Amino acid sequence: MTTLYIDEIEVGMTRGLSRTITDTEIESFADASGDRNPLHFCDTHAEGTVFKGRIAHGILTASLISAVIGEQMPGHGAVYLSQTLKFRAPVRPGDAVDVLCTVKDVKGEKRLITLDCACRVGDTMVLEGEAVVLAPSRPS
Repeated sequence: MTTLYIDEIEVGMTRGLSRTITDTEIESFADASGDRNPLHFCDTHAEGTVFKGRIAHGILTASLISAVIGEQMPGHGAVYLSQTLKFRAPVRPGDAVDVLCTVKDVKGEKRLITLDCACRVGDTMVLEGEAVVLAPSRPS
């Protein structure tokens, strides 16, 4: 189990992960969400769009931020309160997404942390935003 308690979290701390988005993950996400837009599944349809090919669901990419929050910083016991997202570029099946969350602000008395969140494929920013999270306090 990974947990950072509020008294251990400081501005500037970072945590992240890298994950390759597969067709299986896209299919599983569609099953869970009900979003079966042909942009994610049909090469012929997707080639005729602005993306010129199939892309992963944007929220699938955003869910990787949730993985960092729930498993690394603050980790188990975190309560996700809000998230802003700006989708900058598509993520395609087979792309390796690098996620980095950086502590921007800590309000220790309220147990709130604000994280700058960035997802990149290579040097390309594909998604950015800000998350506010309730961090766990150390058990007495």
